[in-house]
Amino acid sequence: MSAHVLMYTTAVCPYCTRAKQLLKARGVELIEEVRVDLDPERRDEMMQKTQRRTVPQIFIGETHVGGCDDLYALDASGQLKPLLEG
Repeated sequence: MSAHVLMYTTAVCPYCTRAKQLLKARGVELIEEVRVDLDPERRDEMMQKTQRRTVPQIFIGETHVGGCDDLYALDASGQLKPLLEG
């Protein structure tokens, strides 16, 4: 898997955990995590980029996937693997 994965997260977020588990199950070895609970400026950045307030917010390469449910829907439709392959 070659695509860069960026995930905006918080410390106590079951959806973040589920999203990370799915990505790892699909072969992602490295997830760049941005903890928005520790850095309010990064939360503002996330909201500007995504127009959303909730975590996780997941980017694969330049593509904004959305949250955990969006990631699972992408996987169910067979579109996650090609996105991860770049």
